[in-house]
Amino acid sequence: MPQIGSMAGDARVGMGLPEAFVARRGAASLACVCLTLSSPRAGADLQVCVPKGSTCCSRRMEEKYQATARATMEQLLQSASMELKFLIIQNAALFQEAFEIVVRHARNYTNTMFRNHYQNMGSRVLKFVGELFTDISLYILGSDINVNDMVNEFFDSLFPLVYSHLMNRGFPDPSGEMSECLRVARRDLRVFGNYPKIMMTQVSKSLQATRAFLQALNLGIEVINSTDHLKFSKECGRALLRIWYCSHCQGLLMAKPCAGYCSVVMQGCLASVVEIDHHWREYIRSLEGLTKGMYGIYDMEHVLLSLFLLIRDSVMYVQKNGGKLSATISKFCGHSQQRQYRSAQNPEELFIEKKVLKVAHMDHEETLSSRRRELIMKLKSHSSFYSSLPEYICHHSSAVQNDTLCWNGQEVVERYSPQAARNGGKAQAGAPSDQPAHRQTETHQPAVERNGAVPAQSPRAEHGGGGVGKRRLR
Repeated sequence: MPQIGSMAGDARVGMGLPEAFVARRGAASLACVCLTLSSPRAGADLQVCVPKGSTCCSRRMEEKYQATARATMEQLLQSASMELKFLIIQNAALFQEAFEIVVRHARNYTNTMFRNHYQNMGSRVLKFVGELFTDISLYILGSDINVNDMVNEFFDSLFPLVYSHLMNRGFPDPSGEMSECLRVARRDLRVFGNYPKIMMTQVSKSLQATRAFLQALNLGIEVINSTDHLKFSKECGRALLRIWYCSHCQGLLMAKPCAGYCSVVMQGCLASVVEIDHHWREYIRSLEGLTKGMYGIYDMEHVLLSLFLLIRDSVMYVQKNGGKLSATISKFCGHSQQRQYRSAQNPEELFIEKKVLKVAHMDHEETLSSRRRELIMKLKSHSSFYSSLPEYICHHSSAVQNDTLCWNGQEVVERYSPQAARNGGKAQAGAPSDQPAHRQTETHQPAVERNGAVPAQSPRAEHGGGGVGKRRLR
């Protein structure tokens, strides 16, 4: 059994180390540094680093060490979350940009369709197209816009142009009063058939899923950010001081904490954070379920990039039923203009265009789908992030994993014993029961529960024109 000897012959401190420890670490580097820190003193005024004999620390130094311990803990937490936070932030930005690109392409497809096949409608129709897709972009970003309202407004604005330029060519544009009547007639007479309703359903469901997906990523960022700036309790702060810096007061600048002791302290300090683990895993499962449901009418790429075809078909429906509609509208609005009905384009040409664009769309869709799958796989690799935080902190604070020749909060011991550490003195017995401040629980766990905007299942569970399906993570 190695004997306890004096530290490098410096008897003024009254502390010792196992000879094996001195031999392994080097006596010179572990010698007492009282001469550089302070003259050895009794340390009766110390509150945490209470010595058995003399100490190098004053009360002021102890307070500075405690501030340093808290800063060290915050740095370690930020280091622990850095990779995960970057993963979510990067993907949130990438997907938001990708969705904006999809909206821009969808708008361009629709404008091109009108330019190529309905040139006589002029630039006014492009204005209405722009307003529709601007509303779509704002909805994705979280604006309180009703999807049904935006679709209705588009078709209300479109019909007067279709009526005057396709059904009654050669006649002057309708007056303001006539245009308003045509807007009302559009809904009452269902002049576009069932196409507006189909468009509402598809756009609403796909945008709900898209917005929920982006909100879920932003929620993840919020939770991780809150973890970076924990508010520790007074007892936890003392425990951090004891585990990392009280050894300095004994001149043991290179003494490293025992892994078992470190684990006890971190489990106490991070108790409320570790409790988030269940909710974090549920968050990842919910996000995975949401992404798996983002296909078909729940996939905004598929819906928006095909939207111009739906709009084209709705205009062709009006043209096909132009004779009947013109007579009905003349009675509805008291308008007696002679109907001049012509077909705008050969449907077969548009059908060929549809096939070409569908192929291009599938390539784009597969790219975004693969990105979503890749993100979920990476998030799954971080599913134990919260439960493994204590282990991470101890590992990266150089805790001695085999619990031999290490610092137990009071002295360097040959082997760490939890019972011995607890019985080492009342002044230093607080570490195993250290608890974080109650504000931590209010900051972290509710961040997931309160803002749990991730549907646990496919967005099919929620329908409607404007809202996003939400479920609290419990």
